[in-house]
Amino acid sequence: MSPQGERQDRAAAPGRPADAHRILDRCRALVRPALAEAVGRLHPWIGEMAAYSFGWCEVGGTPAVVPGGKGVRQALAVLGAEAAGAPARAGVAAAVAVELVHTFSLLHDDIMDGDAERRRRPAVWKAYGTGPAILAGDALFALAIETLAAQPGGAAAVRTLSVALGDLVRGQADDLLYTDRPWTGPERVRPDEYRAMAEHKTGALLGCAAALGATLGGAAPETVAALDRVGRHLGIAFQIVDDVLGIWGDPRVTGKPVHGDLRERKKTFPVLVALDSPVGGRLAALLETGDAPGAAAELIERAGGRSAAMAEARRHLAVVDTALAGAALEAGAAAELRALLGFLVRRDV
Repeated sequence: MSPQGERQDRAAAPGRPADAHRILDRCRALVRPALAEAVGRLHPWIGEMAAYSFGWCEVGGTPAVVPGGKGVRQALAVLGAEAAGAPARAGVAAAVAVELVHTFSLLHDDIMDGDAERRRRPAVWKAYGTGPAILAGDALFALAIETLAAQPGGAAAVRTLSVALGDLVRGQADDLLYTDRPWTGPERVRPDEYRAMAEHKTGALLGCAAALGATLGGAAPETVAALDRVGRHLGIAFQIVDDVLGIWGDPRVTGKPVHGDLRERKKTFPVLVALDSPVGGRLAALLETGDAPGAAAELIERAGGRSAAMAEARRHLAVVDTALAGAALEAGAAAELRALLGFLVRRDV
């Protein structure tokens, strides 16, 4: 398909806003063959674990169709290329690389966090073993670097990915360390520390996805930087909305138990805001035991934790809007970026 045809195909009909689900479906369909080809180059056993993590097969390699992730990062990479005025296919290698890195991070995160399930089935480390899951993650990371390095302008793309990975590791380290810090007192985790952690752990790879697509699409450095900023602020908003859903989300929609984050004694943004309020001492006592998550949720809401979290998410969305408005982006792709970003932080799951 010609670049003009691709742009016409992705444009929303006159008067109809771009639909986020359609955008995600379009980008997944474009990226899936290249992602499958890349995974097919791995050692067969490691390739099976990768395919299992993507929902393509069961343990043993039997083909399956299991719901996977939304494909947000790969969509951002494709839209990043289109925003630079390039055809969608220019962002495919970037999309494959970030999807591989994202999956690598999930394999290792599940091990570090002791999470036995991912997307309602056994996590890779439970299905195949801890050592094999680590090895599979390492292989996906190496494959991502190889995928980018083979592209024209690959050196700059690899540097961008390396910076994002460094930030992701920093954010993960902080998140692990926050677990052992006290609920109250001078050593407690502050909301501004949490923002920095969320930007690194969640926002860095989102920003990298859009920036990589723009880089391979031939965008100017200022456009690449603007899209990286968009993704980083989106990551903070995304994480904070996730925190709200982790306490008050509908289990029928989220697939998580009500008050799940409180039962796990997670230091999320609404909790940290409420701990800084006059009821902080009472809340800390409830959180320390984890025995009354319902009472803790009510106290957090009364202390303004829920409303403050949503206000913070909206603030970062406003930064995203400003960055998009100030960047030199192709109009159709910019509209689709806005539709996708709004969907991600106003989601039900």
